[in-house]
Amino acid sequence: VYCGSKDLPKVLNGLGISVVSTSSGVLSDRQCRQKSVGGEVLCTVS
Repeated sequence: VYCGSKDLPKVLNGLGISVVSTSSGVLSDRQCRQKSVGGEVLCTVS
């Protein structure tokens, strides 16, 4: 399911990460927010 950069879930209030597949490659949720890129959430690490 596609998520925009503003809709990406925060894992454990920022202590965990989400791994996101984007057009710019595989990025963490923090990198997606910095680059304003959305994508498909592959998994979360908490």
